This record gives sequence, structure tokens and C-alpha cells, in this order.
Amino acid sequence: MGHDPDPKAFVANVTSLVEGGADILEVGIPFSDPVADGPVIQAAGTRALSAGATPQKIFDTIGELSLQFTVPVVILTYYNPILAMGIEKFMRNASDNGVNGIVVPDLPLEEGDRFRELALKHNIDSIYLAAPNTSAKRLVSIVDKSKGFLYLVSLYGVTGPRDALSSQALETVKRVKSLANGRIPVSAGFGISQPEHISSLLRAGADGAIVGSALVRTVAEHLNDPEEAPNHLKKTITALKQASKQRGC
Repeated sequence: MGHDPDPKAFVANVTSLVEGGADILEVGIPFSDPVADGPVIQAAGTRALSAGATPQKIFDTIGELSLQFTVPVVILTYYNPILAMGIEKFMRNASDNGVNGIVVPDLPLEEGDRFRELALKHNIDSIYLAAPNTSAKRLVSIVDKSKGFLYLVSLYGVTGPRDALSSQALETVKRVKSLANGRIPVSAGFGISQPEHISSLLRAGADGAIVGSALVRTVAEHLNDPEEAPNHLKKTITALKQASKQRGC
């Protein structure tokens, strides 16, 4: 979450994730009503907003980070902050500060033509979500209109770390990969927190695994000693990345 718990700690945490081997950095722009997020990320958004986070301030920080690292940056936010700034201005700010893609969970595919048009104009990928109950017909439309990668929600419900990876998640990966038919990479998220989750998803055919809440929870656990968070984050991301290199992944 951008600027959680404060801008300085956020930069230190991001640095540790990149050094630990993260392939893509997903930065949340906080919103007061994050309908897709569970309690861990909701709390992070509240902390960031309380610390004075705004879309523009987070863009400025991403711009500084993009001068230091070559790792692609994807923003996850909701449509209200985008509309409040203006779609054109939002996309221009994102592009000027090194953002490569945007995920907007509450923007329906059918209402996103202008959004996709301006994202394409500013060379930003529009990353759409698909769920276990997404129909084959709708999934084809999502694949056609997505750029960068398809964000596969691997379970029902909101974000949040789970102890076990359900068989439904693996079955969903196989089904979506088959329907995507190589046209776009498929990355699975929601509930992914353990190295064995990563290796199982990749063996099932996923091109990537998205880990959010497990990392945000680590930040929350070190609010009283934020200087310790980067070490724990780096250790976690290194183990997750190592799992992606196992045989069959």
C-alpha cells in the first residue's frame, strides 16, 4: 500500500522487496471503500490515508523509485480516485512517473472504453480481473481487452492470506489458461501467501503468482519497529521467488 505506514518506511519496504527478487511491484493507492480488499489491506489503506497519502504524493514517490529500479510498477486502485483526478490527468501522471499498468477492481469491462483508450494513449496496460465463476464468453472478452497480464482471482471472497491453497484455485488456473490460449499471461492472486502456493500455481500453468496481503501483514506487524520490516519482507519474498524456480514451475 502506497505510503503505508508513512512515505519513508514505504520506500524502505519497497526496496527490500525489489532486492528480494520481486518481478513486478504492485502499489496500492488507498481508497475509503475498497470493496475487493480484506481486513489486512483495508487497514493498510486507512493507515496510509491517516498519514496523508494522496494519489499525487504516491505518484511522486513511484517516480523517484522508477529512477532507482527497473522493476515494472502496477497500480491497484478504485475508480473514484481516478475520476476525482480526471482520467486523462491520472494516466498522464502515472505514465510520467514510471507506472506500467493499472488494476481497477470496481471498473466493469463494459464501462471501461474511455479508460482503456487513455491507458493505451499513455502506454499503460489495462489489467482486468477474472474470477472462478467468470463465464467462458465473458472471459474471452476480458482476454481480448486486457493488456500486460490477466489478474486471476483464484478464489471467492476478498483479499487476505490463506493457510492452504484450494483445489478450486488450481482448477481455475487450468481453465483460464486454456481459454486464454496463449494470448496473454495469467497471474493468480487472492489468498496466496506460502512458497508452496507459488509452486503449485505455476505447475498448474499460471504465468505468475500475486502476493499482497501476506506482505502487507508483515508491515502491520512491525508498526512499532518499522526498521525491522524490510528484513522480514526481503526474507519472505526471497523464499517465494525461490519457490518459482522449483522443478516444473
